[in-house]
Amino acid sequence: MRRTALAATALCLVTATAAALTGCQSGQDKADDKPAASAAPAKAKDPNAGLATGARLKQALAPASVMPAGLSPVADGNVDSGTTYLAPSAKNTAKTDCTKLENTSWIDVTGYKGGVSFAQSDFANQDRTEEIAQEIDAFQGTTATTVMREVLRVATECATFTDATDHVKVRVTGKAAEGIGDEAYTFTLTSPGWENGTTLMAVRVGSNLATVMSTAGSGNGAAAAKKVAQHVAASLKTA
Repeated sequence: MRRTALAATALCLVTATAAALTGCQSGQDKADDKPAASAAPAKAKDPNAGLATGARLKQALAPASVMPAGLSPVADGNVDSGTTYLAPSAKNTAKTDCTKLENTSWIDVTGYKGGVSFAQSDFANQDRTEEIAQEIDAFQGTTATTVMREVLRVATECATFTDATDHVKVRVTGKAAEGIGDEAYTFTLTSPGWENGTTLMAVRVGSNLATVMSTAGSGNGAAAAKKVAQHVAASLKTA
């Protein structure tokens, strides 16, 4: 009877042990069968993050107090992109139209129409014989640096061209402007058919590119252009 009892006990232990082992294995299998938690999708980076809106760029433009005496704001030349951003425009790969250097908004001579936000204003005397135009464009990523390289290319490609209105030969010279913004460049446009030339300046401050056009004052408008460019660059530095 004792042997039978021991055998029964042993059998019970074996069965219990097997059941325990089976239960542990079954639990592990179930754990392995659980689906892995799906990772939360990464949030797309906003390409306009950190860029100033047109409303903010407007505040960085040079005011009337910086302009030479006798120049007043041109009503239809005061424009900005407000508080929203524009879609970035692709570079126009068509042949460079050097006559665009004579426009108040001359940045598109580079093949780029402008940034995802912008602000501009024009000042002129009563008969429009003297004028200063300024524009600031904010670009995504490193596009502002790319556009600045295109400005340098234009300086070489447009060394001479024919004026679209008077059909006179225009000569273009350019040089770096030291100490303004992160980088700056100056164009001087002159022609035997003009009483005074034109000075253009391009200034990059971070992702912003400011352009200035001046025919105000003697010396091809250079002094006025530099004063405006310096004001805009300083305003953008503290933005």
